[in-house]
Amino acid sequence: MRLLILGALEGHLTAASQIALTRGAKVSHADTIDKGLQALRAGQGADLVMIDVRLPIARFMESLKTERITIPVVACGIGTDADTAVRAIKAGAKEYVPLPPDAALIAAVLEAVAEESNAVIFKDVAMAQVIKLAEQIAPSDASVLITGESGTGKEVMARYLHSKSRRADQKFVALNCAAIPENLLESELFGHEKGAFTGAVARRIGKFEEANGGTLLLDEISEMDPRLQAKLLRVIQEREIDRVGGTTPVKVNVRLIATSNRNLEEEVKNGNFREDLYFRLNVFNLALPPLRKRPQDIHVLAEHFVKKYSEANGIDIRPLSAKAIARLQGHHWKGNVRELENTLHRAVLLASGTEIGPEAIMLTGEQPGTAPVAEVPSFQAATDDGDDDTRSTVEALGLGKLVGRTVADVERDLIIDTLKHCLGNRTHAANILGISIRTLRNKLRQYTEEGVPVPMPGEAETA
Repeated sequence: MRLLILGALEGHLTAASQIALTRGAKVSHADTIDKGLQALRAGQGADLVMIDVRLPIARFMESLKTERITIPVVACGIGTDADTAVRAIKAGAKEYVPLPPDAALIAAVLEAVAEESNAVIFKDVAMAQVIKLAEQIAPSDASVLITGESGTGKEVMARYLHSKSRRADQKFVALNCAAIPENLLESELFGHEKGAFTGAVARRIGKFEEANGGTLLLDEISEMDPRLQAKLLRVIQEREIDRVGGTTPVKVNVRLIATSNRNLEEEVKNGNFREDLYFRLNVFNLALPPLRKRPQDIHVLAEHFVKKYSEANGIDIRPLSAKAIARLQGHHWKGNVRELENTLHRAVLLASGTEIGPEAIMLTGEQPGTAPVAEVPSFQAATDDGDDDTRSTVEALGLGKLVGRTVADVERDLIIDTLKHCLGNRTHAANILGISIRTLRNKLRQYTEEGVPVPMPGEAETA
């Protein structure tokens, strides 16, 4: 955990820094916003920023947004003045921590930010085989390609590899290639010089330089544009990068881990991914099995998530009933561990009584209190004698809403509704829809040009 503290390091803020240090955090300090931004641009990196509420938080948050620096920010100040806390939250801070600092509260904030633990929870033999291979290859500097369906825990595995490697005391830096627009991904990877393009207000160190000496994770690398794939291949071969707008190559030393939820061999055959880059990345391949193929992990993971979200919500930990476990084990888990986690989070909040029963297990697509969806009866085409029956069946299935509409209209509504369900997260929506992030972006660009409102990241479903 890397903690950056912004503000005058005196009194209570010094105490907060000491608490963080005792909890294992690496703490750095800048007394002004400008110095803090300079440190972040220079590749110092941070997993969390604690900022003195007396500093202009709104200006700091706007600078982070403009320069595409994504870091959770927690405000802190003396006392528990409600107005001060509200102003900090409205400015963009995720939390407000009162000073003088409480050791348990500081620890909780650090733990919440660092919840992507290096520990991999498993029991099934299928996962045990993957862990055994991971531990064998972790000490090397060879590139690793982690493959598996969405939600199987590819980033968790990457962090586990880093924790078991010779670089464990160095930085672990992650970049989601699918979450960054193509025209900005090069700058995120390799950095840029001041004035290299519109919005480049200062020199910015890229992820390769930030991870120098440590490990760089390129998440969902299959979504990277082929032009940029060629530049990445050169970096791997030459071990040096060129900043956008720069004139001097910069030497880098990183251990590269990449992930993909697609079949890269098929992507190579289809011309979407460079074969030479694929072989460079695929020195070792860790293929994570889907949750449905590691059934013994469902129970142990479910108990882990019950404990996690019970503690997070201040609820007594209740055991899962036998019927609840059976319901979990009977589900297909298309979204894998991520879907299971969301299901157990809901269950913890919905359960009543001394245990979590099957009625609290709201599987994907269900509403609270409803039974599992029954199989839909089939029906034949209408005949003169069966018009009423057919009409009632069509109404029951909701097909009347589709009749008379074009395929393009139905597709648009499906994409927009899925995006709302995913709170604007493009990657999750694309996975649910079964299309590439590139296809989804093209569709959304078309809808925007047509004047259709497109949900932005963080926008929830509306009733």
